[in-house]
This record gives sequence, structure tokens and C-alpha cells, in this order.
Amino acid sequence: MPTYKKMLVAIDLTEEAPQVLNKAKAMCDAQGAELLLVHVVEPVGYAYGGDIPMDLSELQDQLDKAAREQLGKYGDEYGIAAANQVVTVGRPESEIHRLAKEHNVDLVIVGSHGRKGFQLLLGSTANGVLHGTECDVLAIRIH
Repeated sequence: MPTYKKMLVAIDLTEEAPQVLNKAKAMCDAQGAELLLVHVVEPVGYAYGGDIPMDLSELQDQLDKAAREQLGKYGDEYGIAAANQVVTVGRPESEIHRLAKEHNVDLVIVGSHGRKGFQLLLGSTANGVLHGTECDVLAIRIH
């Protein structure tokens, strides 16, 4: 098994996040690696096709603030330094690719809701991360 020095774990902020975090933290500890905890907030406009004639910046700020608070709780619980907790806004796949490159990550860890057969990753964020990441990617099955 290769030795990883820096791992990025990308989580959503659902009750399923600890399933991914527990495995990521165990791998990190076993390898003596540094762990970067990431959550990507999708721009509010995406959900509405960008055609809403109103200012959504206040809502976006509230989502961002809530995400930072929740990620901070996970960071505290799992012993991840505040400097290694990143909340960013954008498309999850693109932001994970960017952060992995910027931080010289050698393993990206994401959760995946297992679909049947080859559809395990098709169309999901995990699939988007897999295609386009220059380092190894580990998809942890969420039950």
C-alpha cells in the first residue's frame, strides 16, 4: 500500500458524514498523514438556473456561515486543526480538484451512495472527482 502524506476528505454535512470521516481519520492516523477537511457549498443560483431576479447573496452568506460552523464541529470532534478546515463555494468536483492541486494532496477521500453495479459512481460527485483528479481517489461506501 502506498504511503500518503496529505489526504483531503470531502464531506457533505449530513448525518452520514461521520461514516466517511471515521474511515478517513483512521487511514490518516495509520499513515501519519495530514488531513484536510473540505466542504463545498454550491452557489444558490445553481439551484434556480441563475434566472432569479433577486439578490441571493444574503442566503449564500447564511449557507456559508452554517457550513463553516458545522465543519468546525466535525473538525473539533476529529482533531482537525482549523487551518485544515476548508469551506468553499462552487461546483464540488471543480473545487475538490483545485484544492487537491493547491495543497499537494496525494489521496482524495469522498463518500459514495452505492448504486447497483457500475452505476456505483455514475453521475455522482464521487465520479466527477475521480475523473480529473491527478492523485488517488478513495470512494467510501455510505450505508
